[in-house]
Amino acid sequence: MSNNNIEGKVVVITGASSGFGKITAEYLSDRGAKVALGARSTDKIEALADSINKNGGEAIAVTTDVTDKDQVKNLVDSSVNEYGNIDVLLNNAGIMPLSPLEMLKVDDWDQCIDVNIKGVLYGIAAALPHMKEQKSGQIISVSSVAGHTISPGGAVYSASKYSVRVISEALRQEVKPYNIRTSVISPGAVDTNLPNSVTAEGVAENIKDYYDEKAIPADSFARSVAFVISQPEDMDVNEVLYRPTKQEL
Repeated sequence: MSNNNIEGKVVVITGASSGFGKITAEYLSDRGAKVALGARSTDKIEALADSINKNGGEAIAVTTDVTDKDQVKNLVDSSVNEYGNIDVLLNNAGIMPLSPLEMLKVDDWDQCIDVNIKGVLYGIAAALPHMKEQKSGQIISVSSVAGHTISPGGAVYSASKYSVRVISEALRQEVKPYNIRTSVISPGAVDTNLPNSVTAEGVAENIKDYYDEKAIPADSFARSVAFVISQPEDMDVNEVLYRPTKQEL
């Protein structure tokens, strides 16, 4: 392992077809990581894997819907079969279906819970047996500023992102015998396609305008992930919370 503590590491990334996942895969690959890309968009992750491999990196693409525990297990197992182990799981897949509760967008609530909470749990369930056997590994899950605060329209989304923090903290306490590190990264307004998952009339337009005004580039997230991974094995960065400098909330 080189002194950046990233080179040679095997990193599994959910939601890797765009946004945070895509740019982080490219960023880590440029620094020598081997990446396993999971997302529902087969064409996109295969194209990303091809690009990384052509540029001298190592990547595989595995079609993965994080709401299906068997598909998440297959993603992790495929990475272990290809590369021999798993060093890092980045639970990145997520959606942000903001809406006032009175709109009763129950299908959105269900999808938010399935992706943002169950998807994280399924990732942990897939990676943890391998990491326990290795007695090493790192599980990084994506929360949000909305996992630290709440505003109208964000009840279900914020609840899902608070849950990510709770799950990760419980995991941190439980995995001490196995030398496994756990982290949560909570971004503010960052320029990705996440606002596209807001469909509620009026809310979607406001969120788009807010992101257009405030959002910072997605490589801010990739740099945060690299910071967490690059720390020495005896240092466990449990939480990173960051916002655009001009973001008030």
